[in-house]
Amino acid sequence: MSPSETSACEDLKAFERRLTEVIACLQPPTLRWRLLLGVTSLVTFVGAFYWLTDPRTSIVPLIESLLNHSIFTISTIVLLILFMFGIHKLVIAPQIITSRTRNVLAEFNMSCDETGKLIVRPRPTNNARYMDMS
Repeated sequence: MSPSETSACEDLKAFERRLTEVIACLQPPTLRWRLLLGVTSLVTFVGAFYWLTDPRTSIVPLIESLLNHSIFTISTIVLLILFMFGIHKLVIAPQIITSRTRNVLAEFNMSCDETGKLIVRPRPTNNARYMDMS
């Protein structure tokens, strides 16, 4: 193995280590954001159920109805604020990084799994290239 091949192999290993480190570091915060989104959505759903099944909802004005169901109102506001600040991106941050990395690595006939481990694809055969031309 030539010195340049050794250097390239070391670079790939260093890239893989860094990629797996970045994805592993994103997992705990992603789990917390998912839990926060799940709990807030569940509270909003249950609050909406009670708000919609309350017989007084159709009789009283909307503002008064929302004030009577403060849990639903507050959880809806919190859910809207979370989405305005980008929780939908934080929940899927590792998937965003891996998909963008796959797009870049595809040009080098490589890919990566969900943990960041590199996957070297077999070299394309010459026959496949000639078959595409016809």
